[in-house]
Order: sequence, then C-alpha cells, then structure tokens
Amino acid sequence: MDAQINALKANDETRSPTTRPTREEAEAAVRTLIAWAGDDPTREGLLETPARVTKAYGELFSGYAQDEKSVLSKTFKEVGGYDDLVLVKGIPFYAHCEHHMVPFYGKAHIAYLPHDGVVGLSKLARLVEVFARRLQTQETMTAQIIDAINENLNPRGAAVMLEAEHMCMTMRGVKAHDVSTVTHRFTGVFAEDRVEQDRFFAMVTR
Repeated sequence: MDAQINALKANDETRSPTTRPTREEAEAAVRTLIAWAGDDPTREGLLETPARVTKAYGELFSGYAQDEKSVLSKTFKEVGGYDDLVLVKGIPFYAHCEHHMVPFYGKAHIAYLPHDGVVGLSKLARLVEVFARRLQTQETMTAQIIDAINENLNPRGAAVMLEAEHMCMTMRGVKAHDVSTVTHRFTGVFAEDRVEQDRFFAMVTR
C-alpha cells in the first residue's frame, strides 16, 4: 500500500503543469455537455447555466489553490505538558470522484500524538477541506491527509479514518443505496501498537 502511495506521489511531482482554460472556454465546454446530454443550451432556463457551473466549480475545486503547509504552519508549544492523543472526529466533507466527477461525502476522523506542540483544532478541519475540494478518490484523500500531518506536525503517530457514501454507486451503475466506504491509515505509534489503534476506534465510535 505504501509503495503504491509513494508511486502516486512521485508521478504527481513529475507531471507537467496543466494550462488552465479561460472562463469563456470553460463555459463553452459546459454548453457542449448540455447539448451532448440532449438539451438545448440556448433555451431560457439554460442560458446562464454555463456561467453558474464555472462559478460553482471555482468553489467546489478550490482545494487546488490551497496549500496544506500553510494550513498547518502555526503550532502551539504551551500546552501544559499535554502529550496524549488529540482527536477531532466527525469532520464533514464533500468531494468529487475523479472517475465520474460525481460527489462522495461523509466524515473524517483525525487523531495524532503530539511531539512538539499542537495545531489549532480548526486547522484539521481546514486540512480536510483542502484535499476534499479536488478531484479525488477516497483512498488517495486518506493518504494525503495523514501525509500532510506527518510532514508538517512531526507527531509521534497519526491516525486517519474516512467514512463516505459515493454517488457513483448510488445514483448510477449498481445503484447500491446506503453503502458506506471506510478507509483508514495509521503511522508511527498507531501503526506499531494495536492498543493505540483500538483506542482510536473506540473513541471514534463512542
């Protein structure tokens, strides 16, 4: 699993930057998709749809313009000697599957064991947003969140679990409703100690 993740990261680093189309080109693409779907992009109800879609995409995929390093850049050293588990659970997220570009949504649970200070709790929720607002797979997003925590906070261990429902399964394809996909990854102490893993799961489901 780690080898696959490292290969994906290496591929990302060597990939050439994509030239971003203009807003006009993006709106033209939306009109093309409307026509391909079988409707008339010039009818009254659809005239302003291309502009609305491109504006919505700017918000839905704003994660590309955000940097996880800046989100986690400020830490607090004065924590009264606290060095036990920090858990933020039930962080809601909405992402889009990179395979079909339809939503998947759910909750993220993040825990870490501080090594040299802690980060503001809201920053962990912001970190989830950075990666959720990109074209994603749940597996990749899980890895990206925990890698960002390890690289920027240097904790003694970290744990991340995502629970999500995927619209590519419920509204198309097999149309399987009420199906939840769970991914998790552990590093450091959490990867080495099953007791810490069990404690994480117990606190998440409490």
